[in-house]
Amino acid sequence: MVQLIVGKKGKGKTKQLLDKVNTEVKDVAGTVVYLDKSTKHMFELNNKIRLINVSDYMVSNSDEFLGFICGIISQDHDLQQMYFDSFLSIACLEGKDISSVIDKLEAISAQFKVDFVLSVSLDENELPETTKSKVIVSL
Repeated sequence: MVQLIVGKKGKGKTKQLLDKVNTEVKDVAGTVVYLDKSTKHMFELNNKIRLINVSDYMVSNSDEFLGFICGIISQDHDLQQMYFDSFLSIACLEGKDISSVIDKLEAISAQFKVDFVLSVSLDENELPETTKSKVIVSL
């Protein structure tokens, strides 16, 4: 399952994402991973959550990002949830159509039973029609 937290920059998406991941980790049997463009929020995350700074791994386009995600999944068979802060930035999708990447994340989610929660710096009305049903928070 792919869920989106959407809103323009500075609206509070990261706080919503952090609150959600810190709440969910208490009830999750498997592991939880949080991807970000820096380690700025390291001390705001529960210590059971693995923080990965995507900037450290030379991801330069959305295909490489999806490969990176699959690599993480392949190394952790207990992985249950992944949270992506600054999704457009870490997936190299700023100013681009996100629908094909969201569709691929849905397929990955279905195949490997990993849920994804993404923070997306777009207003809900700027999203492709096919992704609007995935919005759980609109700021």
